[in-house]
Amino acid sequence: MTQLELSAGVSPFDAIRQTDAYGEFWTGRALMPLMEYASWEKFAAVIEKAKASLAIVQGAEQAEHHFTTWGSDGGRWGNQRLDDYRLTRFGAYLVAMAGDDTKPAVAHARVYFAVKTREAEVAPAPRQLSRRDLAQMVIDEADRADRAEAQLAIAAPAADAWNTLAAADGDWSVADAAKVLSRDPAVRLGQGRLFTVLFQLGWTFRQKGDGRWRVYQDQINAGRMSELPSSHYHPRTGELVIDPPQVRVKAKGLAFLLQHLGGREPLQLNP
Repeated sequence: MTQLELSAGVSPFDAIRQTDAYGEFWTGRALMPLMEYASWEKFAAVIEKAKASLAIVQGAEQAEHHFTTWGSDGGRWGNQRLDDYRLTRFGAYLVAMAGDDTKPAVAHARVYFAVKTREAEVAPAPRQLSRRDLAQMVIDEADRADRAEAQLAIAAPAADAWNTLAAADGDWSVADAAKVLSRDPAVRLGQGRLFTVLFQLGWTFRQKGDGRWRVYQDQINAGRMSELPSSHYHPRTGELVIDPPQVRVKAKGLAFLLQHLGGREPLQLNP
């Protein structure tokens, strides 16, 4: 029996369907193998293509509703936050429509979501996500990421202590910046929540295509943020691969963030 065949009368697309307070949804990471995509980068490009098409027809707000930026647990040890999408039924249907026509799995997905979308048309309308709902979802997800980060910190060896966090040029990773800010008793946040704050302040944005965080140039010019070039060598070919730059926070940015977050004590960069 193939991955797309029914098991005990249950569709594999039903098996990965999730529900929360806002209704049913599918994640891009779970949908990817069922549509026979081996690379997340290629499948994310398909999702972005479908999202862009909907934005042209129905506007950016509807596109964000059906293709909400998400985060899922994964990585080699299962403790990394991976870029993902929360797809509504209609969003998943549009992804199937934008998929590779030569893949039989894509045809199965189209049929499944077309049928489910038709069934929904005669059912009561699901609750629509408002801007406030979307914001709360981002905050909830950031909180969950912070809790996971805290659990990992407890399990980390003492040798990984962060007595000196700054790079030579005086900037911090977002994870380390969150730790510096949390030295103030009035501030409690982790990497996930700080990324949300930086986005809300208009300092960072997600790059179209790879969905990774980038820094706006005006914040680099202002001396609040920086980007650290990153690369690695391909394990098989040995070729140098340029990775997305790492987002970093400078001391000037930390001082502003501490005041913005309601800190009560002077900034402690080297306690």
